[in-house]
Amino acid sequence: NLSTVLVLFSCCLGFDSKMATPSEKTALIADGKSAEKEQHLKELKSYQKWAFFVTFGGYFMAHFSRKCYSTVKQQLQKQAGITPLVLSEMDTTFMATYAIGNILSGKAGDTFSPTTVLSIGLFGSGFCLFLINIALWFDFVGFSESLGNFFILAVYFVFGFFQSTGGPVGTAVMGNWFCDPESLKNRGLIFGLWTCHQYMGDITAAVCTAIVLGAGLPYWWALLIPAVTNFLWGFLTIRLIGDPADAGIITDEVRARQEKQAAQRAAGHAVSADIAPISYLAALRIPMVAQYAVAFGFFKLTNYVLFFWLPYFLGKHFDPVQANLIAALYSVGMMPGGIIVGVVSDWFGGRRASVIGVFMGLLVMFLFIFAEFSEVLGAGSLLMMLAIMGILVGGPNNIITSAVAADLSSHPSVKGNSKSLGTVTGLINGTGAITASIGLLAVGPLQSSYGWHAVWYFLIGCTGSGTLLLAPKIWSEIFPPADEKIDIAV
Repeated sequence: NLSTVLVLFSCCLGFDSKMATPSEKTALIADGKSAEKEQHLKELKSYQKWAFFVTFGGYFMAHFSRKCYSTVKQQLQKQAGITPLVLSEMDTTFMATYAIGNILSGKAGDTFSPTTVLSIGLFGSGFCLFLINIALWFDFVGFSESLGNFFILAVYFVFGFFQSTGGPVGTAVMGNWFCDPESLKNRGLIFGLWTCHQYMGDITAAVCTAIVLGAGLPYWWALLIPAVTNFLWGFLTIRLIGDPADAGIITDEVRARQEKQAAQRAAGHAVSADIAPISYLAALRIPMVAQYAVAFGFFKLTNYVLFFWLPYFLGKHFDPVQANLIAALYSVGMMPGGIIVGVVSDWFGGRRASVIGVFMGLLVMFLFIFAEFSEVLGAGSLLMMLAIMGILVGGPNNIITSAVAADLSSHPSVKGNSKSLGTVTGLINGTGAITASIGLLAVGPLQSSYGWHAVWYFLIGCTGSGTLLLAPKIWSEIFPPADEKIDIAV
């Protein structure tokens, strides 16, 4: 104990600790505790960079492997014989299991070792992509269309569960490590930078596919490369420490939990040494969790329609290589979007709902322009439009599933429980994915019956509905009650 060492050291210098006054002893102990706290903070800050890097790379790999499929849809249809209906069913199957998986993965990350859960997701994703390659190499669809389609859909069914681990569990690990006062003050910026992982993965997938096709290689290389990289990153992730407490680092959250346990013991209650993860019902009772979950569903649908269908839409007007490069500009725009929303919301005291509302209002305007003129826009105009739309879509999507989720899990009702962020993030992301998977069913029929014009108006309605769900929160942020002190971030 550092305070004991200091007392012994003072005795060696000729200072009699027995003759010290009570105030001197208290000051000495306080200095020891302060030094110990500073040491823990130093250890926390030193590991944050590594935690950021590994979790960033893990979700990068998830999106790299997820996006690669959509970049070769044209080739899957023309060369592998997979029909547009099956391609749509693959989207829906993936989104359905991804949605359920988010809810389960978030809880699993709070209950078991989060880094183990992340590693399983990476290994499983790589294995599923390898199975898809096997189906393409041996022409399962050509051998038997029904059995081939069933195999591909079955693999994508499992693929969705493995892919779901990156979001909620990675966010929980980030929340565990970035919990010091400085990190909390800059939470929007930190998570805004961290959520660039998904868009860098999307861009890498598009560029990788463009290189593969441009070099004249078989298109299935665009699926095999992310399969291999997922395996490699899984081995790196499994060695990551998921919680500072596992490394013996005492954070403010751990201290709050210890104080709560001490109070329970003083009241005569039995206290367990293990932290019980928060239940789904308790998570939904946290103010604004349910509203954010449903609103995020509408925003995620807008994002995923563009995510899954943009290369296909552009492929009708441009060659496959050019279409994938143009579509990559949408993902490029999404990266600064998250950073901008995070930084601005930090500047305004964590008023994240208000900033999200402004971005969504601007997105509606751009979707209207896209609905009216997308068929006649040239490559230059499309590049500019998609980059701006990427910023407007990416900002709110990034911040809701990271900084907003971290804000919500810091509510006083769960203060001191580090086993809540994964569950809260999983509920928001899972509910959003369920809404998106249902909404994706409408894209094919709308596009074939009424054209892409109708699809863009459909997205305008979705964006507006999600923004309206946040209206009460936006109002309370802009006009807080005069007699009530509100924690804006929660």
